[in-house]
Amino acid sequence: MTPAGDPALGAHVEQTDPIAEAQARRAPHVQFFLGDPQGYKGPEIRYAGGAEGLRADAEAAGIGLYVHAPYIVNVATTNNRIRIPSRKLLQQHLDAAASIGARGLIVHGGHVNKDDDPGVGFDNWRKAIEATDLKIPLLIENTAGGDNAMARHLDRIKGVFDAVSAADGRDQVGFCLDTCHAHAGGIALETVVDEIRAITGRIDLVHCNDSRDEFDSGADRHANVGSGRIDPALLAQVVRDAAAPVVFETPGGAEEHLADFEAIRAHL
Repeated sequence: MTPAGDPALGAHVEQTDPIAEAQARRAPHVQFFLGDPQGYKGPEIRYAGGAEGLRADAEAAGIGLYVHAPYIVNVATTNNRIRIPSRKLLQQHLDAAASIGARGLIVHGGHVNKDDDPGVGFDNWRKAIEATDLKIPLLIENTAGGDNAMARHLDRIKGVFDAVSAADGRDQVGFCLDTCHAHAGGIALETVVDEIRAITGRIDLVHCNDSRDEFDSGADRHANVGSGRIDPALLAQVVRDAAAPVVFETPGGAEEHLADFEAIRAHL
């Protein structure tokens, strides 16, 4: 799908027909939700052929699938009424993503409450990994805002991965680097790839997003490449240095995403 040496650029798409969405973007892979990103109801397969049909059709078309877990998943929190349902929901989405042959499930790092010891959140991540059947890779994503976030700042990301490294199943836990989130969260994009690799040992996926807001704003508002606050050349540097598959979670449809792809390629 992509020329030799060209980065594998895909996009986050509507979930009803991810294969058609990928083909419309001439993309080798796509990312999507399975069901409601804001609900505890559990995953659903909206593809007409069901899970087996989506897996078979994607394989036949040569298209890779990534699934994003619901935003509400927070396995780090000390609040049992959120943490326990979050673990259940995480397992359900891992199972559903595995059933369609997904390459990974992306999940946000979550947060603890204001007065909580972050160490409790780190250990809750370890417990969650040990309690979960990781049928496919689980990719923890850095987040943009919140002083109590588990994956906004580098020291917190290190705390999570140090804790997770002690868990059974550690080899199935990877990292998704979001450029908008790093910029908004106060991590310099010039050095983020080396800093994340030093902590996690790996970058499995890049979310290549421009940001509508200033550096260290804490605001999670994505923008199309060149229309936000991040130099497109710097986004391209992250893509090049990470040498991982890329997903754009930027506004618009196929036309806008194709323009984003070209904007990055122009700087590579």
